[in-house]
Amino acid sequence: MLRQVGLGLIGLFMFGWSYAMKTVDIYTLDHCPYCHRAMALLKQKDIPFVQHRVDGNDALRTELVERTGRRTVPQIFIGGQSIGGCDDLYALEAQGKLEALLAD
Repeated sequence: MLRQVGLGLIGLFMFGWSYAMKTVDIYTLDHCPYCHRAMALLKQKDIPFVQHRVDGNDALRTELVERTGRRTVPQIFIGGQSIGGCDDLYALEAQGKLEALLAD
């Protein structure tokens, strides 16, 4: 489902989780392979997320910099807390810490 929300185009991907979990937000660019790789892991694990595409959206890019101090993408938040980028997401998964971090 795609819808216009606030300053940017948001893609909301929902899957069937059997327990409550924290919200996952990911700031992306359409042509970014690391963004696609991070979203692929989330989809593979059936983790719902909100995609914030910063392509051509200076206001959303400014919001990203204010939240993280960084301009690079992807930037991933779990429950409002920045966890970093794609490599950080995969490291959490490899360490077995991702699901615990998502649990409410």
